[in-house]
Amino acid sequence: MNGAPATVQKGPEAAPETGGLVKGAARRTLENIRAGELGSWPIIIGLIFISAFFDYKNSNFLSGSNFGNLITQFVPLATIATGVVFVLLIAEIDLSVAFVSGFAGSVVVAEVVTRHGHLSGLLAIPIALAAGALYGMAQGVFVAYVGVPSFVVTLAGLLVAQGLVVKVVGSSPIYINDHWVLDLSSYRFTHQTSWIIAALVSVLYLLVVASGIVRRRWRGAETGNLWYALVKVVAVAGGMFVVVAWVNRARGGQGLPLAFVIMLVLYVFWTFIAMRTTFGRHVYAVGGNDEAARRAGINVPRIKLIVFMIAGMMAAFGGVMSASRSSSAVPGVGGDPLLMYAIASAVIGGTSLFGGRGHVRSAVLGALVIQMIANGCDLVGYSSATRFILTALILLGAVTLDTVARRRQAAAGR
Repeated sequence: MNGAPATVQKGPEAAPETGGLVKGAARRTLENIRAGELGSWPIIIGLIFISAFFDYKNSNFLSGSNFGNLITQFVPLATIATGVVFVLLIAEIDLSVAFVSGFAGSVVVAEVVTRHGHLSGLLAIPIALAAGALYGMAQGVFVAYVGVPSFVVTLAGLLVAQGLVVKVVGSSPIYINDHWVLDLSSYRFTHQTSWIIAALVSVLYLLVVASGIVRRRWRGAETGNLWYALVKVVAVAGGMFVVVAWVNRARGGQGLPLAFVIMLVLYVFWTFIAMRTTFGRHVYAVGGNDEAARRAGINVPRIKLIVFMIAGMMAAFGGVMSASRSSSAVPGVGGDPLLMYAIASAVIGGTSLFGGRGHVRSAVLGALVIQMIANGCDLVGYSSATRFILTALILLGAVTLDTVARRRQAAAGR
């Protein structure tokens, strides 16, 4: 009896896993929700509701042309919010990102390519990113090594950046005519190239998932449900082809915007950094409990310094994308309500204000929600007051969900 075949014991457990994929996935999802792990479900449901509402009010909301415009509108905000996500993950705050984007991004690029030097955008963009990283480093030194609260440091940084914008730009816009900068938001791929991009993204994601399964099996680790992995690959591929088909419906033969590809590359890169590197694991550890992280041998000040540099650099890149879209650096660039929207994007997307929990996708999903509301309000004719109120209510709901989720997680011992 002790030598009974293993299949006798494994059979009853294996059958539901392979035969009830949908049922098993639904059960796991419900268990996670009860334990406070909400994932992206609230934001996805919100996106569906927002889309249905504004399409009901104006049928042009879901048109191919407006969808392409929506992509170019939300990418600058999502880029800035990506840096905010990293700062929130270490349980800090950066109030300067909006005006840093205005100065280090829009103003520096405009100055370099227009007023001084007349350099190519290929050189101006890296200079702007370096300026943003240096700005973030200066703030990070005070937070990480001097111990000044990040709220105070970045509030001072906000005022300095605002002063620099006022000083440099003055009362007249600085117009940009460099095609390298302008193409970041205006360039559209052809229909054929758009389909090729969708196919490449699908194949690359398939290879990433397959390589992960092979590595885990080679190490003798649990590979998980292969059918579930297949469903994820099909979902990503289907999503990409739907996006391309949707955008290709735009008038004038316009295809996928270059801004979408840029956002996709940034998303993959920073997701890899956050989830697959030692630095990323240290970021989550510091946000969860910085004292425990310090005792575990993590250089907490260095992690904080690098995170503020990332926030500054991504703010600058968002400023570059914004300058590309408006073709200029205007007086007051980086002002209200950009700061509120950048932080709200990260929080609405699911990043915790208490640190240690969140993903890069939070920035993308949250920025998409905010920009869809702004875009829909403009199409329908709602006032800016209505847009602000709707955004505030969604932000409050997101923070409330986060607070309730943390309580459930504590009760579940997670």
